[in-house]
Amino acid sequence: MGRTLRLCEGRFGRLVLDELAAQERIEAQSDPAIVLQQRSDGVLFLNPGEVHVSPAATRVLTLHAAREWLHSGFPAVFDASDARPFSEAVEAITPRIRQLADTLAVEVLNDRFLTPERLEFMLQELLLSIVETYLARRRASSPLWRGSRFEDSRIRRAIALLRARPNKELSIDALASQVGLSRSRFYDLFQLCTGFSPRAYLDMLCVETAIARLSYGRGKIAEVAAELGFSAQSNFTRFFLNQVGVPPSEYRRAANGQRSEPSDPKPPTDQ
Repeated sequence: MGRTLRLCEGRFGRLVLDELAAQERIEAQSDPAIVLQQRSDGVLFLNPGEVHVSPAATRVLTLHAAREWLHSGFPAVFDASDARPFSEAVEAITPRIRQLADTLAVEVLNDRFLTPERLEFMLQELLLSIVETYLARRRASSPLWRGSRFEDSRIRRAIALLRARPNKELSIDALASQVGLSRSRFYDLFQLCTGFSPRAYLDMLCVETAIARLSYGRGKIAEVAAELGFSAQSNFTRFFLNQVGVPPSEYRRAANGQRSEPSDPKPPTDQ
């Protein structure tokens, strides 16, 4: 039999990290479920009442997404009365969703470092990425976003630009100009759409990228700092400590300790 490693609950519903045995089931009950399997090249979507049977032992992150949370974010996509919000059972995973899934799994395992704000951010990013990637191509663009907080295409473009290269040296004023908005209007719209200021959103993306690199990469901490636009490793260490609560070296040790299995290679040395 498998076992549940972690369970988080909130207005989003339930996020469950399981180790499943072969032939073990995941069931979407009254809410739909999004299933992200370790080392899998697909995302599974279960409508209420549907079941997935794991063909082999694996680690699985499942978001049992509250209907009201889905509807509040994307009312034109997720009708609260729709019994089958997902038309496809499986989709090919993208690099962006793979990084989110892996980072979420690490963060949930290291839950003593995980803040509710950062969890909400990553789940919002996951849902937005799913809508953009899998649903937008099947529906007319305008109706897809109708009534959503992300209806403004300029803010969606700004988010895409931030995701493309999270970097602390990025000029928010230049980003506002790039999407055709004045500085003050951009800040107001971005906060309204995402719930975060542009700088706070960028910081969250930098933290997410740093955690992905620290947990799964083999690079030195100084290299992660440089990738994210920090002029010195000490500046990155202060930023990470302020955002996460521990230095990057300690987070790396904790993440590799949680992830390690007998067959895993030796974790990288902190540098």
